[in-house]
Amino acid sequence: MGTVDQAIQTFERNIEAATGRSVAQWGDLIRAEALEKHGQIVAWLKSAHGLSHGHANHVAKHALQAAAPRSSDDPVAHLFEGDKASLRPLYHRLVDVALDLGADVEIAPKKANVSIRRRKQFALIQPSTKTRLDLGLILVGVEPKGRLEASGSFNAMFTHRVKLTKLDDVDDEIEAWLKQAYEGAA
Repeated sequence: MGTVDQAIQTFERNIEAATGRSVAQWGDLIRAEALEKHGQIVAWLKSAHGLSHGHANHVAKHALQAAAPRSSDDPVAHLFEGDKASLRPLYHRLVDVALDLGADVEIAPKKANVSIRRRKQFALIQPSTKTRLDLGLILVGVEPKGRLEASGSFNAMFTHRVKLTKLDDVDDEIEAWLKQAYEGAA
């Protein structure tokens, strides 16, 4: 059985074979068009260039990830610039808790948030306002109660959200929910 990386490489070779352009070359075209939103890029690739939805979606994700501001020393620095800088210690506390769950935990910074994965994603950290981090969790079959809210419009991939504003918010309850989400991602 191949790895996920091998599958992605095969998918990208298929895109190049079908379109005559590599994913990187498509990224150059997208930057030349000054397209910045995923939906815009997908629609443009499909309508102007006839890419299938799957190919357009993959190319759009790759182009946006490549364009995201990153620092090789600190890949999450852009998330905590300006007014959100005070949330950085809270972020680090959550990451520490997540990493303690197991050696297979992966922290994956994105443009607007940080994904926490095992075999699949089970949590998300997002600086939503200048005073609040949102912790998205996948807790199938768990009723929202108290500060464990239904995710609502926060992010459709997650079943629940917890709003966090200070280090003390990361308590035994948060640790238990993260562990439960981690175990559900096995």
